[in-house]
Amino acid sequence: MDWLTSFPHLNDDFLRALKKAIDEGFRAFTRAYGDLIEAFFDPLQYFLIQSERFMTNTPWPIIMLLVAALAWFGSRSLKIVIGSLLTLFVIGLFDMWDDTMKTISMIFVCTVLAIVLGIPIGILMSRSDRFQNMINPVLDVMQTMPSFVYLIPVVMLLGIGKVPGLIAVVIYAIPPMIRLTNLGIRLVDKDVLEAADAFGSSSWQRLKNVQMPLALPTIMAGINQTIMMALAMVVIASMIGVQGLGQPVLKAINNQYFTLGVFNGLAIVGIAIIFDRISQAYGKRLQKHLEIVHG
Repeated sequence: MDWLTSFPHLNDDFLRALKKAIDEGFRAFTRAYGDLIEAFFDPLQYFLIQSERFMTNTPWPIIMLLVAALAWFGSRSLKIVIGSLLTLFVIGLFDMWDDTMKTISMIFVCTVLAIVLGIPIGILMSRSDRFQNMINPVLDVMQTMPSFVYLIPVVMLLGIGKVPGLIAVVIYAIPPMIRLTNLGIRLVDKDVLEAADAFGSSSWQRLKNVQMPLALPTIMAGINQTIMMALAMVVIASMIGVQGLGQPVLKAINNQYFTLGVFNGLAIVGIAIIFDRISQAYGKRLQKHLEIVHG
């Protein structure tokens, strides 16, 4: 009656041989193409380094002015502007300014990369049900795979450093960008599309002048969620060399420094709130503008 209590499984020797073959195959792939893949990501590394230098070398009053201008442009709300500046001021007061700037630069590069890759994939998904059915399982895996698992193949291919961490963060954070771009375009009113066709719009003109503007609030929600998920991945990415607020949190976990972990964790929360309020307010402004334009 052992078969009732012990689930049937493949032979242990076969499983061991299978795992060993997969590991050896991936190591061989890494040895053969690792340098080529690393060279492919050199422009991304340059972009990340320049972004980090700008954020850390620019005088803090200028950074504060840039944040205030961004908050005002996005929200047109004095309350959000003051809240953003106060949050950054408190973060700097507790000697977390440099780590915060490194984290913001990482999130900025991740968001740009997610937008550049996610929006075209979302557009393709909105145009083809077959392509959507192919991509959806991939997105499901990306969203449900444990975060630590992303680090294994990335580190084996690229080693420890900024770029491997950046790639792991983008893989984790990009699915909402793709899904909400696809959803936003598919939700555009068919009557509006028929009107565009009646005026002789080409497929590109319909996408550029009708579908993308009307889907923009939903796309902004995707950007918002991408930023939130990227910030959630910061601490895990610090395990493979990504500098910023994640490293002190990791140090606090390893050495049981309660205050260090809480302060840096709250700084991450503060950045998340700033980005969230600005992007949400901008999305609401877009929605109101489109309602006025289209009645």
